[in-house]
Amino acid sequence: MSKVCQVTGKKPSRGFKYVTRGIAKKNKGIGLKTTGKTRRVFNPNLKKKRIWLPEENRFISLRLTTNAMRTIQKNGISKVVNDMRKRGEKV
Repeated sequence: MSKVCQVTGKKPSRGFKYVTRGIAKKNKGIGLKTTGKTRRVFNPNLKKKRIWLPEENRFISLRLTTNAMRTIQKNGISKVVNDMRKRGEKV
């Protein structure tokens, strides 16, 4: 299964992990120097949720980010599901 949110479409992004050395200037040091840079992946915070859909009188299972859960709480599940179906997402 891919690591993509079904509501927001968030997916893993790439970046770097930096290794630093030294003492920060605010701590009376000479400053932090970057000594290494490693590629890494930032994964979305996905959760699998079963949500009751009252219009169809059934449960639906969705892979959601925590941000999408807040969107559902704010707008309502029926509006979110209608928007997903307009995009062509299978629910």
